[in-house]
Parts: sequence; structure tokens; C-alpha cells
Amino acid sequence: MSSYKDLHFPKGSLFLVTGGAGFIGSNLCEALLDMGYKVRCLDNLSTGRRENVEELLPRKGYEFINGDIRDLDTCIRACVGADYVLHQAAWGSVPRSIEMPLFYAHNNIIGIVNMLEAATKCGIKKFVYASSSSVYGDEPHLPKTEGTEGNLLSPYAVTKRVGEEYAKQYSMYYNLDTYGLRYFNVFGRRQDPNGAYAAVIPRFIKTLLADQAPTINGDGKQSRDFTYIDNVIEANLKACLAGKEAAGHAYNIAYGGREYLIDIYNTLNKVLGKDIQPIFGPPRKGDIRHSNADISKAKKLLGYDPQYSFADGIKLAIDWYKENL
Repeated sequence: MSSYKDLHFPKGSLFLVTGGAGFIGSNLCEALLDMGYKVRCLDNLSTGRRENVEELLPRKGYEFINGDIRDLDTCIRACVGADYVLHQAAWGSVPRSIEMPLFYAHNNIIGIVNMLEAATKCGIKKFVYASSSSVYGDEPHLPKTEGTEGNLLSPYAVTKRVGEEYAKQYSMYYNLDTYGLRYFNVFGRRQDPNGAYAAVIPRFIKTLLADQAPTINGDGKQSRDFTYIDNVIEANLKACLAGKEAAGHAYNIAYGGREYLIDIYNTLNKVLGKDIQPIFGPPRKGDIRHSNADISKAKKLLGYDPQYSFADGIKLAIDWYKENL
């Protein structure tokens, strides 16, 4: 079913994946190795997990650089000899960015500008980078459509929006083909269920498996366009194959569905054979109420064709957590 496995790149292609020890980055590394390509992972392990690197280290064609995207020389060293850059490295989490605005500016903004500069100097063919649905801010209309962004609601959202603008400049002036992927609530294998800033699906699963009641922020009636990890892998690889006319843009990457948090909770409760009532806490600062993506631009210009619905993905995710938690 997974369409990205049929995509072809020149033999011996080398992909640099920044943030390759993280949830999305490690999945990209693994997928590319499975397809027979070479992978260089750059990560400083500040939020990425060492286990995600160690699992891949024995594999042929995998190389790990323990380094920081805030250092330009490190970025250049990582780009030398690479054909494609998949820039996933950044600190996530809206609430954490509200607590640490300065760090987010250094890490996420200087980080992407360093990577764009390094990629330009090294003659990278395609520069694909992670943006976020948070760039839509308080724009209330659904589905979210590129070009209708509202007021930004967190320092994290600002870093992602600024990253898009810098990438556009590098496409305009320095002949670097950049493609921004606005991820909508990605979930799936290797997403960390631990810590205060854990994403909602792994947190729910972990808590329920431990027979505890998870806390839902707000009333549970907020909705999201949850996107299974394999759809995101497909988007990254199709962007690497996209034409110049598609460069300099950002694209919604989602399934195009809409799930309410309380429904997801009830589904997980049922599938895991539990009957646990959740605790309702106060809503989180900076969170948007509803989010659902129009993915027609990515379909048209990148050939994006997501294969995994929420229902498909959640089954696979639950199986993975049962085995790995």
C-alpha cells in the first residue's frame, strides 16, 4: 500500500536528514536505508533519542554526526557530498516555546538559515524542510489553505513561519530548490510518549496501557487532522523529486481528515479493552481549537497522495506501542 517505496532516485544518492534521531527524522532515515540509499543523520540529541541512532548504526550506508545546527561549520560539514537535505531538526511544542522564546529563535530560526546557507554552498539538489500547521495561527476558516494564514499564537509558530520566508528567499536569490512541508499532527511509530510535552496520541496510549487516566487539555471537543508517519515520509520523498516550479513554496501535509480528541480517546479506550474516564484539565495556551487541511496544492504540485487514513494509522501505531512500550 505504501506508495513511497516505489519512488526512485539516482543510484548511490546521499540524503542528509537533520534531526534524524527524532520521531519523524528517524523514520525518514530508516525508510531511505530500506530503499537502498545512503543516509547521513545530523542530530545533537537534545530532543532526539540515542536509541533511534543506535538501532540504525549497524546498517550499511548510515552515518551519524553528533552536531548542532546552530553552528554553521557543522552544517557545511554535514552537507558536503550530500544530494538531498531533509531538514527536520527543530525544537517542537507550542507551550515549551512560550516558556523559552529566546532558545526557540536561536535553535529553530538560526538553525534553518545555517542549513539553507550550507546547502547553497554545497550545491544541494533539493532542500525539503519541516514547517507546521501552527503557521495558520488564529485563522478560523476550515479547511486550512496555503495563503490564508492568521495571527501567530506562539514563538514556535513564529519560528516556523520565519523559516518558510527564509527558504523562499534562498529559492529566489540563490538557486536552491526549497520545499516546505506544513505537518499537521503527525503520529506513529517512535513518537515519544514520555515527558511533559509528549504528543497526545502516544501519551493517551501509554497512560491507558498503564491503567491510568490521562488528562485532556480543555473539553476534548477540539479537532485535528492527524497524519500517519508514512504519509509524511511520502511527502518528503516526493518533494525531493518535484520540479523547480514547485520550489519556494510551503505545502499542507496531512490526510485531509478531522478527528475530535474525545473521539480518539474513546476509540483508544475501546481498542485497548479499557474503561477509564479521562481527567479534563484547563486548555493549553497557544493551542488552536480546530485544524483540518486542504491538501490539494501538495497533490497538484508534489504528486502527494497519502495512503494512510487515521483509522489505518492508529491500528499500526497501537500495535507498535504494545510491542515497544
